[in-house]
Amino acid sequence: MKIFSFLIVIGVLSAGILQIAAQNCGCSPDLCCSRFGYCGSDDAYCGAGCQEGPCFGPPPTNNVSVGSIVTDEFFNAIVEQSDGGCEGRGFYSRAAFLDAVGNYPQFGRVGSEQDSRREIAAFFAHVTHETGHFCYIEEINGPSRDYCDEGNTQFPCNPSKGYYGRGPIQLSWNYNYGPAGRSIGFDGLNNPEIVATDPRISFQTALWFWMNNVHSLLISGQGFGATIRAINGGECDGGNPATVSSRVGYYTEYCNQLGVAPGDNLRC
Repeated sequence: MKIFSFLIVIGVLSAGILQIAAQNCGCSPDLCCSRFGYCGSDDAYCGAGCQEGPCFGPPPTNNVSVGSIVTDEFFNAIVEQSDGGCEGRGFYSRAAFLDAVGNYPQFGRVGSEQDSRREIAAFFAHVTHETGHFCYIEEINGPSRDYCDEGNTQFPCNPSKGYYGRGPIQLSWNYNYGPAGRSIGFDGLNNPEIVATDPRISFQTALWFWMNNVHSLLISGQGFGATIRAINGGECDGGNPATVSSRVGYYTEYCNQLGVAPGDNLRC
């Protein structure tokens, strides 16, 4: 599913959340409506992305300022490693990132300050790998690839649109564009192109995916390896050890820059 080592992200709809009571919600009062529009009562339904019902409350935040960690120097040092002609150089910015972060107050602000620094290092490690140091906005040859899950009736594809990788974590597939757009406030199924034209929305989609699929793995202490599996499980278990090493390399580099130990379980 991920063709290039840094260019596409998989959003996998876990089989565990397909114990469907109802689609598009309308759940009974004792059940939660999940981010995918299904009813249930465990963490897959009541946890991250829960739309209504007895949703689990988010963990308390700490006093860390993400902007004080993601400094101009830190952000620009990543960008400056890309080629001067990359389209992403005129698109991605620290200001757009911080603007988007304002919509996700849990990002980089749960646990200790060291936990915050590790999460920020992990996020930017994956972004660096996915975009080639903020060079790419869209997946190379993306329009030639079919990322429509026709079996997903909750978020049906528009046949004239392409759901290939776009943005800092290369959002892809209709089942990611649909709920991301609904959460952020754009028409993900009929206007997926906005992820490659509006830098604030682009960063918001990356953070949306992160907070719904990756964040909880870190705060529960599973380590950086679990984040690789969440973003591109196909690389794990010997699937592509070179790209796993690339991600781990960026993560350890950024942990060193941010003055925090990377922790255990770095590989998947």
